[in-house]
Amino acid sequence: MLLPVGELLVVASLFFTLLDVAILFQSKNGFEAKRPLPKRLSNGDDNPISISLENRFSFSVKARIIDELPAQFQVRNFERSISIEPNSAATFSYNVKPTERGEYQFGKLRVFVRSPLSLVQRRFTFEEDTLVPVYPSFIQMKKFEMYAISNRLTDLGIKKIRRVGHTMEFDRIKEYVRGDDVRSINWKATARSGDLMVNQYQDERSQQIVSVLDLGRVMKMPFDGLKLLDYAINTSLVISNIALLKEDKAGLLTFTNDAINFVKPEKRKPHLHRIQEQLYKVDTNFKESNYQQMLLGLKRNLNQRSLILLYTNFETYSGLERQLPYLQRLAKDHLLVTIFFENTELSSLLTQESKTIREVYTKAIAEKFSYEKKQIVKALNQRGIHTILTPPKELSVNAINKYLELKAKGLI
Repeated sequence: MLLPVGELLVVASLFFTLLDVAILFQSKNGFEAKRPLPKRLSNGDDNPISISLENRFSFSVKARIIDELPAQFQVRNFERSISIEPNSAATFSYNVKPTERGEYQFGKLRVFVRSPLSLVQRRFTFEEDTLVPVYPSFIQMKKFEMYAISNRLTDLGIKKIRRVGHTMEFDRIKEYVRGDDVRSINWKATARSGDLMVNQYQDERSQQIVSVLDLGRVMKMPFDGLKLLDYAINTSLVISNIALLKEDKAGLLTFTNDAINFVKPEKRKPHLHRIQEQLYKVDTNFKESNYQQMLLGLKRNLNQRSLILLYTNFETYSGLERQLPYLQRLAKDHLLVTIFFENTELSSLLTQESKTIREVYTKAIAEKFSYEKKQIVKALNQRGIHTILTPPKELSVNAINKYLELKAKGLI
């Protein structure tokens, strides 16, 4: 008696399987999926990727989505599952966070669809292999720009800095209106016109701000997935944009052991694109950069006193001593700010309690390196060179604060 029952189950299973095949493959375009990619991705930031799904079947389906992500992300098991009602659409998104610049290749988008019977699944393939470039962090740049325009930079940690005296250029004489600074009253003009007149000033403009990036081995050290160079690149883009907003001229110089690349300072907004393209292409090497060549490049290309923001890294005092003559010479002609990085791993070691001889020894070495960093700052300040010693993640905020501070003091 079991044999007829078994045969009946096999026949029923075969029937429902064929039925499932029939309803899934009855329409060539029963399902649609799109993955519109941005023209570029922002390095070091979360970039949203959106996938749109459309179920054109007359029944609800369960869809399993597999997206072929670029090899740089090292994600080989990306998968999402979603249920979609008949003749309806759905959308979901996910974030990707690149940690190096360059071209990222997205593969095909594959969707496996099952009917309510769930006996068979049909594979749909969408999209073609697509290359998307990863640029320096334009998301961070836009964030700082938005806060600067809305006068809310303090929300990001930017300090409000009081101006010292009139570090502004004379603009014109105008009639006094309520709210004008009474200290700016022009008594001679007032006597001549018979009305109260005041001097109006505007911020000094067209000062040159040049970001100088060391592309040597010292900038290869990684922190939280990004190299020190990438932190410097992202901040250079932010500073250049802020400078252009304040109608200063922004420029760029990158240097290695045998070459320099210079972007002349300009204050036109499209100039930011040239800086961004130059920053997209640079990378570090394993050699020590030539500071003498960098000094000669700036001397040859800059014809007026400028603010030089030098992004580099000194881990030891002896490393500073080799470059100190060139930094001193540069500081004679320009306002030089040397920017280098705190080793955050050493900082965490210094706060840990030592329980063994090995831990005591490790902590003593960490304290030695930390002390050397402080000595480097002291040595540079004694020679009239401004410094920023900062954790990598706080670089942009600290660099903007220094720029605004120097501008408020009238040093540039």
